[in-house]
Amino acid sequence: MTTLVICVDRSGAIGRATNVPMPVAGWEAVRSLVTDAGLDDPEDASVNCLLESLRVARDLRDEREESVVAVVSAESDTPVGADRSIAAQLDDLVERYDPRAAIVVVDSAEDERVLPVVESRVPVDSVDRVVVRQARDIESTYYLLKQFLADEQLRSTVLVPIGVALLLLPVLFARFSAGEAVAGVAGLLGAALLYKGLAIDRRVAGMPERVREALYAGQVSVVTYVVAGGLALVGGFFGVLAASELDAGSPRLVEAVEFAFAAVPWFAVAGVTAAVGRLLDELIRDEGIRTPYLNLPFVIAAVALVVRGFAGYFLAQEAVRDPLSVYGMAMTPVQQLAAFIVSGIVVSLVGVKVASDVGTETLEDVIDAEREADGRRE
Repeated sequence: MTTLVICVDRSGAIGRATNVPMPVAGWEAVRSLVTDAGLDDPEDASVNCLLESLRVARDLRDEREESVVAVVSAESDTPVGADRSIAAQLDDLVERYDPRAAIVVVDSAEDERVLPVVESRVPVDSVDRVVVRQARDIESTYYLLKQFLADEQLRSTVLVPIGVALLLLPVLFARFSAGEAVAGVAGLLGAALLYKGLAIDRRVAGMPERVREALYAGQVSVVTYVVAGGLALVGGFFGVLAASELDAGSPRLVEAVEFAFAAVPWFAVAGVTAAVGRLLDELIRDEGIRTPYLNLPFVIAAVALVVRGFAGYFLAQEAVRDPLSVYGMAMTPVQQLAAFIVSGIVVSLVGVKVASDVGTETLEDVIDAEREADGRRE
């Protein structure tokens, strides 16, 4: 039985270059075709495809296997016409040689699209794709880029931020220094990639629906979230105000610590307010209070105590703020820090105890329920 080694040329370059009727079959005929195609355009990758076909046929012959090398080349410029002309040439080869199998040799992804046409007429044992060694990386990059451009989601994720950045770059160069312009563009690209990479876009897309559901359901958390946002803004205002009242020569780190010391209590109250609103919703539903929601206010308060303790310690060391006093006795910075840390641990332990006694659902159950709800929204 015969193995047919087929060089496929879907673009029709070989046929146009040599003006030889297709298909061409036989060792001598294909070798002559290599010479004609190479003389017409030595840089054409089809020449390498023809030589690879001859090499494969020679290796089969060395293994004592009967083989026939052949070339099929499209005779039409349209994709449908090209595939039909190749199909007719394959029918001619199958009728002449009655092969038991075929080995297809191609030099591009376009030629490889003809593979189903070949398989419909003869079993294909192997596909040999030829890439010129000097152009291997270039061609691989080309096909990866082509596949990337065909993906609509990747285009919107990568190309849109890059395009916006390139449009803004000349404007920024005209109004700011080169360093500020590059920094601004880099920040924009980083924010866009994080926005997509952290799936923030999905949460933002689903937020109007969640807000609408909360309003229609009469959830108390809607009001407490608004109050929490206002308290957070107040905390930020007082933090900036406290940092601005420091001496002009104060280091940036000291200003940041002063901001944290003044703003953390307000942030903590905002967080506890939002968590209490969620707890009230749980009580109104009358389905039991889930453990994570019950523990959250204590965790927020404990973290706020620890952060304020460290901030007060650093400020006391820099003599920006005086340590606290108890019953008229001033505490040292270390004693003050230890008191805040112990208080935070105690509050956290109280939260764990209360949650374990009153809570009815574990963290894993809450996460699973939220994932199911997100899946239904999508």
